Amino acid sequence: MKHVYPLTTLETAINFWRNRSPSQGEALTLCPQASALAEPYALMIYESRDQIETDALSSEALQALKDWEAATQQQG
Repeated sequence: MKHVYPLTTLETAINFWRNRSPSQGEALTLCPQASALAEPYALMIYESRDQIETDALSSEALQALKDWEAATQQQG
């Protein structure tokens, strides 16, 4: 069975990483975790998809989601 992430989960994870590591520099570059999640998030919106399977995510995006899940579980 494949695991899927809803669009809202990617959005929440992106916001978590943006709050933890705000954009920097003149170009306001996203932190690596938010950047890795931004591409599948944008693609999901473009394709009107409400979820994405883990095997459709890059290793960086998947790691960002796993790290976000671990961090939010520790908080409460």
